Amino acid sequence: MEDIKAYIESGILELYVLGDVTPQERAQVEDMAHKHPAVKAELAEIERSMKLYADENAVEPSEDLRNRVLNSLVTNLSDDRNYKSARTMAEENDNIIPISRARSNTFFKYAFAACFALLIISIAALFSVYHRLQESNNLVASLQSQNQRFANQTSLMDSELSIFRDPSFKMLKLQGTPKSPSSALMVAWSPRNKKVMIDMANANMPVNDKDHQYQLWALVGKKPVDLGVFDADTTSKGMKEMKSIASADAFAVTLEPRGGSPTPTMDQMMVIGKF
Repeated sequence: MEDIKAYIESGILELYVLGDVTPQERAQVEDMAHKHPAVKAELAEIERSMKLYADENAVEPSEDLRNRVLNSLVTNLSDDRNYKSARTMAEENDNIIPISRARSNTFFKYAFAACFALLIISIAALFSVYHRLQESNNLVASLQSQNQRFANQTSLMDSELSIFRDPSFKMLKLQGTPKSPSSALMVAWSPRNKKVMIDMANANMPVNDKDHQYQLWALVGKKPVDLGVFDADTTSKGMKEMKSIASADAFAVTLEPRGGSPTPTMDQMMVIGKF
């Protein structure tokens, strides 16, 4: 049904009524009208509309013009110069509105259809290329991320190995207090380099909540010195560098409000170790 509607709207029926079709197109229209009542009805409607239009816009020639035409035909059948003059004058005074014949637009329709199809194909190709480009970018980003993690892990391992190779580092295991008997933390300290590292990978500390953090202290002559805060969670890996100190008698860890405290909360001491 859609094909019949498209055929009716193509303009071929109007061209057929006006006589502006090829013999092949005329035969095709007549065949379609014979097969499809909708086409036949549309043809009849077009013919009726054009007849009404012609009747409404018809102009009766003047009496003077009619007489001149008849006289010219009678007196000079072999010489139509007078008739031509009369016809020219009639055309100058004629108010008949000519019906513009619809031109065949088949070429433009096919050209438009081809351009539209090419546009659709181009858009589809662009989407495919864009999708592949996105996949490539995601793959590159993933590889870069993996390489960065690998580089970080390698750097961390090198750093840890350098600690164990450096004889200036002293290893001290902090033991749990009555507050947390099962807790333990390894501290690596180099008095010569003033570096303090804690082993987060092997730490055995309860996971702190979001409002608290662990704080490392160095006891220097029984005076606590802040060495920084850290979180104990399952994602912590490797060695974590804390604040520097050149001298210490012992190390301890307390649980403090997030961000740390200026002095340790003694009843929240988790681990402690002395040299």
